[in-house]
Amino acid sequence: MARLLRSLIFVPGNNPRFLEKAKTLPVDIVCFDLEDSVPLNEKDSARNLIKEVLAKRPEYKAEVYVRTNSPISGLIPDDLRNIVQKGIDGMVIPKVNNVKELKKIEKLIVMLEKKRKLKPIELMPSIESAEGVVNAYNIASSSKRISAMVFGVFDLLNDMGIEYTKQADGAKYARAKIPVDAKAAGKYAIDAIWQDLNDEAGLEQDCIIGRNLGYVGKSVIHPNQIQTTHRIFYPTQAEIEWAKKVYHVYIESAKKKKGATMVEGKMIDEVHFKRAKALLDSVKQL
Repeated sequence: MARLLRSLIFVPGNNPRFLEKAKTLPVDIVCFDLEDSVPLNEKDSARNLIKEVLAKRPEYKAEVYVRTNSPISGLIPDDLRNIVQKGIDGMVIPKVNNVKELKKIEKLIVMLEKKRKLKPIELMPSIESAEGVVNAYNIASSSKRISAMVFGVFDLLNDMGIEYTKQADGAKYARAKIPVDAKAAGKYAIDAIWQDLNDEAGLEQDCIIGRNLGYVGKSVIHPNQIQTTHRIFYPTQAEIEWAKKVYHVYIESAKKKKGATMVEGKMIDEVHFKRAKALLDSVKQL
């Protein structure tokens, strides 16, 4: 389905000022981070801050996600107990190596959703290891709630014992494979971050490479990277046309006081309408 996933910005979950600033960012997904940007002794504080922020979901313009800790950390059960609540649109699960890890996490999420009477929360597994790269298609196709795959270049290179360079030569195979596997499973793929905040030309070239590989957007670490990322990852004509269909069909359905409806055999509801509208707004076709 047509959807804007051009930019996913990671916001440290332990920084109240950054969490507040994220309300106005012109980004497609705001992802509050519990993992790499949060020291171990601040995890509980970050969980509590994010829990408070999720209660203020209407104040945020973008979709709201949370990045949990990794499966191997043992911290995910505590993460989920705090963040599985009304206000969260989805989660990024970092360093997913195989389907078994993800299914264990999904089982906990389902239990909490039922207990708290919540709609299914989307998942975006992040592929950051050799094992994860090998299993990327199986991971992508393991659950209907998976909307996209995220590529994490730095941890992959560390796993491979390869030094990082801006060309990321040691990650070329993995970077090319993940969007292919995601597409084969009917999912989107979001590219890895560009680390050098002072190299705008490098960011632009990296976005172009990512788009040409089949990524629909990029993880970003600073608001200054959003404009370039959005310019390069412009919606395709097919995405624009699909968004128009969703938008107009849903409006007609709403006039008849109906909720969910069908477009070309696919069920759509209010969330799909909002995403279609956002896409059409972004290309100034509304």
